[in-house]
Amino acid sequence: MGFVPVFYLWVRIMEVAKLVGVTLTGLGYELVDLEISGRGLMRVLMDKPTGITVEDCEIVSNQLTRLFMVEGVNFERLEVSSPGLDRPLKKEADFIRFSGQKAQIKLRMPMSGRKNFVGILGAVENGILQFDVEDKQVAIELSNIDKARLVPVF
Repeated sequence: MGFVPVFYLWVRIMEVAKLVGVTLTGLGYELVDLEISGRGLMRVLMDKPTGITVEDCEIVSNQLTRLFMVEGVNFERLEVSSPGLDRPLKKEADFIRFSGQKAQIKLRMPMSGRKNFVGILGAVENGILQFDVEDKQVAIELSNIDKARLVPVF
């Protein structure tokens, strides 16, 4: 019995993510991440090559608010922002785009007894990321990455 509501909720989240992604693309932005909490919070992280301004957030927030009313998407609070300096890396294209930059990666399954790595992103080929950790090349399957973020260098 518990499977049906959870499955329905997951499908609904995927529908909302697709709706938001298509809308942002149409406005000239990239959907970096979408978080939906059980308390009605919807957080949209977006990006564009020239960076995100407050005006960009306002435009997207207004557009999504109107879209959600039309589509019947329930939310109590909408947050729209840039991904920040510690941008999450979600898609293969993110790893390729930020090749050569410092990142922190957490794995699903340990490699060599470790789950957490900090190093320099390298090339991605056939779903495998070359990652420079302490001057050693480590090959990490993208499917084994649980979380990845850029590490700001000041």
